[in-house]
Amino acid sequence: MAEVRSDNASRHKTRANIVECAAQLLREQGTSAVTTRAVAQAAGMQAPTIYRFFEDKDALLDAVAEHVFATYVAGKTLVEDSGDPIADLRAGWDTHIGFGLANAALFGLLTDPSRGARSPAAAAGLEVLRARVHRIAAIGRLRVPERRAIELIHAAGTGAVITLLSTPPEHRDLDLADAMYETVMRSILTDVPTLPSDSATAAAVAFRAVTPKLTMLTDAERALLSEWLDRASDGLSRPGLRPRSDAVQD
Repeated sequence: MAEVRSDNASRHKTRANIVECAAQLLREQGTSAVTTRAVAQAAGMQAPTIYRFFEDKDALLDAVAEHVFATYVAGKTLVEDSGDPIADLRAGWDTHIGFGLANAALFGLLTDPSRGARSPAAAAGLEVLRARVHRIAAIGRLRVPERRAIELIHAAGTGAVITLLSTPPEHRDLDLADAMYETVMRSILTDVPTLPSDSATAAAVAFRAVTPKLTMLTDAERALLSEWLDRASDGLSRPGLRPRSDAVQD
């Protein structure tokens, strides 16, 4: 039993060393530098050893992305809430932008649609965003449904980083990310009333946010109420949306 534990610990240490060396190569030299031979040399081992842990380069890159991004997500999660959901969302945005600019190669991997499904670490980061948006909805500050707000923030954050990374450092306008954030906030928060239905939308979104806590209702009742509130908030946030064709007509 002791030998098994020792062997597992040794394998874990070796794997961690490989990932750390690959992460350093990725950070310092880019994706193309992360070859099996280069990683093996940096880790002080023979190239075939790497294949005992990773079937190919893509699997190794996935592990590197998850390792570095998981550390980032853990740091975001551990940041103490200020008590102001909107301030916390802004802090998360700033951290996201800073991370992307500091880890260009890794950010490219995480946002590359050709690499298939989102990694567990990236999914965890999105969960942090969902939680922060949910807190804003719960205090009645959203004028759009939670899912729409999450998608807008995620798309804007990703787009801002990609745009900045595609610009030579000496020509980057770092105020672009701030302007993008402010534009998105004006479209999802109730601070700036541009639509007469803002208050109704905020109420519907806030009520939807607390629906799961209405344990005095049955599961079916909560599901139906959630569906109604989702449709109401979506319709109120998009005045031009046509009524459902199966709606009851007088």
